[in-house]
Amino acid sequence: MPAILAGIGWHMVGAASAASFYAPIGKVKKWCWETTWAVAGFFSWVLLPIGVSLLLLPHFFAFYGSIDRHVLLMAALFGAMWGVGNVSYGLTMRHLGISLGVGMAIGVTLVVGTLVPPLESGQFALLFETRGGLFTMAGLLLALVGVGVVSFAGHQKEMQLHGNEQEFNVALGVTLAVLCGIFSSGMAFAINAAEPMRAAALRAGVKPLYAALPSYVFIMGGGALVNFAYCFIRLGALKRLSLRADLRQPRATLAKNAGMAAAGGIMWYFQFFFFAWGQANIPQHLAYVNWMLHMSGYVLFGGIIGLALGEWMGIKGRPIRLLWAGILLIIAAANLVGLGMAS
Repeated sequence: MPAILAGIGWHMVGAASAASFYAPIGKVKKWCWETTWAVAGFFSWVLLPIGVSLLLLPHFFAFYGSIDRHVLLMAALFGAMWGVGNVSYGLTMRHLGISLGVGMAIGVTLVVGTLVPPLESGQFALLFETRGGLFTMAGLLLALVGVGVVSFAGHQKEMQLHGNEQEFNVALGVTLAVLCGIFSSGMAFAINAAEPMRAAALRAGVKPLYAALPSYVFIMGGGALVNFAYCFIRLGALKRLSLRADLRQPRATLAKNAGMAAAGGIMWYFQFFFFAWGQANIPQHLAYVNWMLHMSGYVLFGGIIGLALGEWMGIKGRPIRLLWAGILLIIAAANLVGLGMAS
């Protein structure tokens, strides 16, 4: 029981970190979004995965040299697929805010991430023929209702704002959330493809709590290529965006912006770090709760943090009630999906 409680606790820490990573990024001023996202990404997709693996692995280069190249390539390619979802997620936060954006993105991710594996394995019919499958489908339908309610809350918010927030855009945000949900499933494929790396890390003496972390070098490396390409192509192609102008800000502004972007990137990485800790503490026969706990905590903390940051300041009555109704529906959906996986 103490191990299970510890696992739940670490999952909540990871979910809170994931839900709040955009808060410091939102405080960056006088930088374009692409510069901010690239700086945050350097910490989350490059520096921390490599730094942690250097600490864990006795022989860093020899370890990766011993892994089959096909495994490395597939981990990186699926990581690149996830990278498309990741940049879509960042843009979703930009146009919808944390509370609304997390609900939308995670709701869609829950639906897509649950449907894709049985489709890929040819077991889609089981979702309609078994008790567990029916629980899963009920959860997916409830998630879609929750996404619809959250979307309507965003529309009601937009109506009350009357365009006062220039970057708040429900239509664009929903489109990006759908893209995020589709492509973010690449992370599940990447982790599965990188299983030989986890096994090799265990053989190299890495403790089970940390064995999955060395695979992040290639998984997040693939995602980094997509995200950096998007940011730097945008910075180079659009005259209104300028990396040079961003870096010419006063030193105090540069230091604050770099610090906020770095903090966001570090918090983003820790969602996976602590997810691994939570997963390691949950017994294998209860493995289904890992997904359920992370998704539920993610949506819940996203709503709380968004409201605490004043994203809905000045918004009264119905939109906030709709937001929380949608968030609770998505949390309930994650639990139903978890029950379906357990059956």
